[in-house]
Amino acid sequence: MKIKNKLVGVLLIFQAIVFAQDSTTREFSILDFGAVADGKTLNTAAIQAAIDKAFEQKGGTVVFPKGMFLTGSLVLRTNVHIEIEEGGVLLGSTSPQDYKKLDMPGRPVSPKKDDNSQLALLLAHKAKNIKITGKGKVDGQGLKLALAIDSLHHAGIDIDTQYNYRRNRPNETKRPKLIRFSQCEEVSITDLSLGAAACWGLSFELTENLILDNLKIVNRAYWNNDGIDITDCKNVSITNCDLNTADDGICLKSYYPNYANDGILIKNCTIRSSASAIKFGSASYGGFKNVTIDSIQVYDTFRSAIALESVDGAMIENIQISNITAKNTGNALFIRLGNRSGEQPGSVKNVSIKNMLVEVPFGRPDIDYDLRGPEVDFFHNPFPASIVGLEDAVIENVKLENITVLYPGNATKGMGYIPLSRLEAVPEERAGYPEFSMFGELPAWGLYVRHAKNLKLKNINFALAKTDFRPAFVFDDVSQLQLESIKLPYNLTQQIALKNVNLKPEVTDSIKKHFLVIEQ
Repeated sequence: MKIKNKLVGVLLIFQAIVFAQDSTTREFSILDFGAVADGKTLNTAAIQAAIDKAFEQKGGTVVFPKGMFLTGSLVLRTNVHIEIEEGGVLLGSTSPQDYKKLDMPGRPVSPKKDDNSQLALLLAHKAKNIKITGKGKVDGQGLKLALAIDSLHHAGIDIDTQYNYRRNRPNETKRPKLIRFSQCEEVSITDLSLGAAACWGLSFELTENLILDNLKIVNRAYWNNDGIDITDCKNVSITNCDLNTADDGICLKSYYPNYANDGILIKNCTIRSSASAIKFGSASYGGFKNVTIDSIQVYDTFRSAIALESVDGAMIENIQISNITAKNTGNALFIRLGNRSGEQPGSVKNVSIKNMLVEVPFGRPDIDYDLRGPEVDFFHNPFPASIVGLEDAVIENVKLENITVLYPGNATKGMGYIPLSRLEAVPEERAGYPEFSMFGELPAWGLYVRHAKNLKLKNINFALAKTDFRPAFVFDDVSQLQLESIKLPYNLTQQIALKNVNLKPEVTDSIKKHFLVIEQ
């Protein structure tokens, strides 16, 4: 009897596997449901009917053939795959009324509600086994859509209560994203070209087992055009993607306390951004852990190649970053532990960054962009990389190894000057918005570190294109600092400024000659 029951169990599993395979091989052409490929006819009802029919049939593939198919919001369902064939375009409507918010019962409540739109072209909630693929394109037509939303506000027809009058644009909550999936499982998006959203591009939250591979994302239609946003997700793979974005390229966010991004792989991607290439935050309520970032090419990027930020109580831990090349990029690295939420600060620890090659220009790296990141409103010299915690919450266990950065130099005290005798003049900015420029002028040209513990630097090579009056390094309130093999311009001395620093272990004479100890 036991053997018979086992055989029945195996047979049922086999039948389930075969059924699952058969269910997604059934095809449903959107043409059969009345879709018109003229780029003008609104096809929302026809395409949704095809998706719903595939769902009713326990799964299938909804096919977009060659042509331009205009649509508003579409809701994807469990076991429904989307294939956009070569020459096929899923074209977002430019009419705001064609977009909707999807009811998402059971979704946790976030403390942050000012910038996370629930509107999108493609929506899904608690759906499983979703796949979007093909050689076609998803075009959000975001500029026209955003301007239509803006016009409705100014005409008094659809008022945006959070309208940004300083920057003359509607709030993110009024502008649809390209993709918005929440609490989904087994999601795969591959081989497509996507972009031109009115807000964020591909946005996933509280989702498990997500694959994004071989995507070309050009999201430069309007403001807040992130490329990929991952919020409190588990087991995510982002590989072989090419991103060109007006805001952050790949951004890990954490909107939900007691949740975290966990088990994230970002590999073999190329990123161009008017903000930061890869960023954690700034929304950082839960956490970021067990993240691997490898083999990333960054170019013409306004802000940081890598930015790790916890300012709302999140933990950042067990982060492995390697093989980063960044050309014409505004900042190499920014690690920040702050406390803007008013609750207890989070933590940043166990971060390893290896094999990084960065070229920082003197001027704006995005000067030729149509959409350029906002410049700071104060005079300053070129910014260094920075690792900055809080006096009561230090950054711990960070290792930088095999890091080469070419800085522009060309600094002058007339533009900005923080004497080493007045390091306390660098503001703490405990509750400030996290950005590498948040402290104003900084007293180092290569790396500025404050409030850190167990920091190891090995095989660091900092070079200058032109002279800079500041030292290469400033370490302020750093315990258990380890320096090994530091290469600096040969003709410079006293390039490592130390204040309230405990060294571990003893350093070599070749490094000691650069020490400039500052009395407290």
